Amino acid sequence: MHTTRHGAVRAAGRLAALLAAQLAAQLGFSGAQAAPGDEAPGAASAPQVVAVIGHYDNAIGTSDAASQGRITSSLIASRPALRTGELLEFVPGMIVTQHSGDGKANQYFLRGFNLDHGTDFATFVDGMPVNMRSHAHGQGYSDLNFLIPELVQRIDYQKGAYFADTGDFASAGAARIRLADTLPGMASITLGGNGYRRAVVANSSGYAGGNLLYALEANHNDGPWDVPEGVRKYSAVLRYSAGGADQGYSITGMAYRNRWRATDQVPQRALDSGLISRFGTLDASDGGISSRYSLSYALHRRNADSRFEFSAYALHSSLDLYSNFSYLLENPEQGDQFQQSERRNVMGADASNTWLHEAGGIAMRSKLGLQVRYDKVSPLGLYTTTARARTGTIREDRLDEGSAALYAENVANWLPTFRTVAGLRYDAYRFKVGSDMAGNSGKASSGIVSPKLSLIFGPWARTEYFLNFGKGFHSNDARGVTQTRLADGAAAQPVTPLAATRGYEAGLRSELLPGLQSSLALWKMDSASELVYVGDAGETEASGASRRSGIEWNNHYIARPWLLFDLDLATSRARYRDAPATENRISGALERAASFGVTVTDLQRWSGGLQVRYFGPRPLTADNSVRSASTALAYARLAYKLAPSTALTLDVFNLLDKKASDIEYYYASRLRGEAAGGVEDRHIHPVEPRTVRLTLTHRF
Repeated sequence: MHTTRHGAVRAAGRLAALLAAQLAAQLGFSGAQAAPGDEAPGAASAPQVVAVIGHYDNAIGTSDAASQGRITSSLIASRPALRTGELLEFVPGMIVTQHSGDGKANQYFLRGFNLDHGTDFATFVDGMPVNMRSHAHGQGYSDLNFLIPELVQRIDYQKGAYFADTGDFASAGAARIRLADTLPGMASITLGGNGYRRAVVANSSGYAGGNLLYALEANHNDGPWDVPEGVRKYSAVLRYSAGGADQGYSITGMAYRNRWRATDQVPQRALDSGLISRFGTLDASDGGISSRYSLSYALHRRNADSRFEFSAYALHSSLDLYSNFSYLLENPEQGDQFQQSERRNVMGADASNTWLHEAGGIAMRSKLGLQVRYDKVSPLGLYTTTARARTGTIREDRLDEGSAALYAENVANWLPTFRTVAGLRYDAYRFKVGSDMAGNSGKASSGIVSPKLSLIFGPWARTEYFLNFGKGFHSNDARGVTQTRLADGAAAQPVTPLAATRGYEAGLRSELLPGLQSSLALWKMDSASELVYVGDAGETEASGASRRSGIEWNNHYIARPWLLFDLDLATSRARYRDAPATENRISGALERAASFGVTVTDLQRWSGGLQVRYFGPRPLTADNSVRSASTALAYARLAYKLAPSTALTLDVFNLLDKKASDIEYYYASRLRGEAAGGVEDRHIHPVEPRTVRLTLTHRF
């Protein structure tokens, strides 16, 4: 942990001015040739290798870690997703679930983490951060429901804190989702059980020397729940882009609004006693309303030996979320429902310059970047409610949170079979909170230095080897950073503003067998502080330091031009470092995950696939006395081309109709007639039963 100094802030300002001047200069660049950064590090000197061509772009020489890669649009389009957030399950080892309604951010699991709604996994869409800091429902809240999957061009993913251009929330990993600039015109309509209806129309065409893209989505879903979910979701995208690989820009507007009723997790005893059915609820008024509106701009310019990139964004989002996780524990008369509410404005920018050069005869590529972000949240409230009517205020705040990051990265090609990637990042944060409790108002600042280093060896026998090290962090909620009092008036200690992490990885990537890409990674990560879910409060709280370690093995095999197999296996171990061995388990920590997929494309008029995902058991208590069950689900797709531009697609989710849990927690709750203090119990949210959806798509 490092305290921010005014000198560092002034340095950030000077670099901002330098990059702004660079932006002005770059606007005059003419088109040139090859762009630095488009080639793999060391491409000029490394021997050529034959890449495996398919749904992944993970060829040797394209990555700086065994756990880094790219998913292409062809694979994304070939597999069904029950929910939008499941796009992130294309990241090997990632599990995406839901414990509430489909307007709320998903639950994410990766590398021994229950990431909650995104605390230690950073997600970006066209350079805009999706994670919301100091959020009403959870730190790093990452809601992807605004995304229209048909527009996704690729997903670049990385795991571990080894990359200088990612900072907050990226300790376990990060995904950068890139949207298409152009696409063939398409219209689709989907019908399914339980009132599922979805319509999408999208197209792009030439306009004013560039390309104009638009997309509209409307979605309704009741789900299998006894209280229909009543999802009403609307999304729209309008994007103008011009230029090409050498120089170009884009302007993108996005709009999203959603409302829903939620069936949250329920206690096992309520199901066992017959009080409610498997798809029943104990508070029919739970649910929410969410919206997100954004405008973003991106520019790139390059010549023979440098590349300049600049992006800026502004967005407004809102959330009103009504939840009741403990039922009658705190208020036996009116119930424990509470509302988490916020109205947020975010502005930010990212500028970087990359150039090719030599030092002592060593070919190098260097990058210098600046990232700034400012969040203004007003109001940010937590209220008691009954049937969505406010009955009291637990806490209401107004906050400003700003950050600036400087980073530098150098790629050096020492030998044809050895290169290094060295990076250094400095993040500075300022917090300002105005609270309805005077003792919780205040200001704070902090900074953190994050060094990175990767050593890449090979390729030898079409196999490349990696050693990676990096420091990372996640910021903590601004309210916790300045608070001195709890809602009941008890004294409280402010939490650490920036919780540091440190990670290590050794891995390899091989194309030894024709058509097969395999990667193996052994990793370890230490965290200075955990964020742990507290069921009866519906929030998270900070806890002690932890250590995680694990192994990942990923395989992608193209058996035929039309046949692809995928197999991803991951195992991990998560423990608190300062707790006794009998009480050092981290609640909800993912221990094992696996997925297996078969994809068939363009087999005459047919295509389809089968995907099986295994979500292993997790400890639900620190002493490991209560554990979740495992969940194995299968999805299937069968598509047929009725005509060259028209296709009919059948998707089946939970193919074997498994009666399993999407998620499980263990905490105290109280049902009517139970004694004060409640009952410690397992609380589950069931997976949806077998669900069938039929989609008709026409391209024009």
